[in-house]
Amino acid sequence: MILYQLIDYEILRLIWWVLLGVLLIGFAAMDGFDLGVETLLPFIAKTDVERRIVINTIGPVWEGNQVWLVLAGGAIFAAWPPLYAVSFSGFYLAMFIALFALILRPVSFKYRSKKDSPVWRNAWDWSLFIGGFVPALIFGVAVGNVLQGVPFRFNDHLQIFYEGTLLDLLNPFALLCGLISVTMLAMHGASWLVLKTTDELEKRARKIGTLMAIVTIILFVGAGFWVWQSIPGFRITSEIIPDGLSNPLYKTVVVEQGAWLANYAAYPALWLIPALGILGALGVMITSNTRAQILPLIMGKVSIFGIITTVGVSMFPFILPSSLHPDASLTIWDSSSSHMTLFNMLVATVIFLPLILIYTAWVYKVLWGKVKRSDIEEGSGHAY
Repeated sequence: MILYQLIDYEILRLIWWVLLGVLLIGFAAMDGFDLGVETLLPFIAKTDVERRIVINTIGPVWEGNQVWLVLAGGAIFAAWPPLYAVSFSGFYLAMFIALFALILRPVSFKYRSKKDSPVWRNAWDWSLFIGGFVPALIFGVAVGNVLQGVPFRFNDHLQIFYEGTLLDLLNPFALLCGLISVTMLAMHGASWLVLKTTDELEKRARKIGTLMAIVTIILFVGAGFWVWQSIPGFRITSEIIPDGLSNPLYKTVVVEQGAWLANYAAYPALWLIPALGILGALGVMITSNTRAQILPLIMGKVSIFGIITTVGVSMFPFILPSSLHPDASLTIWDSSSSHMTLFNMLVATVIFLPLILIYTAWVYKVLWGKVKRSDIEEGSGHAY
């Protein structure tokens, strides 16, 4: 109880904003290379044995990695109820498509090698491609729409009304963000294959990783210029009460060009964050052309951290702007759960998140090493 009283409501909201970012980055950094490998599968592997090698690099770990997505969804539900309500209802069809694609993954892993038929296995390989490409694209498209503002509003009773459609989500800027997500995760997936494969597969992974890193840099920088020139941001013009009630309507907001760059103007050191997104991808490109094994993967994670954090820092304190009624935009100060709820969740997180990290580290230690052609051809314990 003493600790509860010592941690201000304002601090708890800020902590949970950071934790939400940690969970989203954790998902992209961990399950992201699974999605990237699945996206590359039909193109990087030329034979059935090579495709089995690629599948076996992620087969034992993808389920554990996907826990980060579940944790992020749970955190949004418990810590930011209005954010959960608006995003999961407004993006319902898009999320359903992403969920359907993700469901294809376990089915494809399970049934791909059940029948020794090229047609059968090729069909499941493309299912795995869908399971990697579609979620990566949709998650990026969602971020692109959030940066532009989402068409929702509240009435006087805080009932939510979303007035957009699935086709509205597929606008040019959002699709660009979707492509950044795809290339970023494909770069990360190629880096994972550098670490886990040998011979020709490793060589191809290095070449594709280099290409995806270059494309990621170009698209990321292009998106930055687009935001600078053409994407209006949101700015709060009324007094902010950090420890006030969670009512999004207790503020006024204006939409103006350049608002998403205001935090960087106020705190120039923040430019290091988008710089990390570019430098990490450059690191992938450089290390992929050496004999380095784990460095491309590490640099890919640095790039992912920089790119995703750039969005969060640009929007702070907004977490879901409203293009329909800017005053209804959700911020970290007016859309969170209660003080007690955030505190109890923080206690649970402090206890269980380290356990998850320790278990994950142990799993990767046990599964450390490359998947070789001889392992697949001899059937030495590989499941796929």
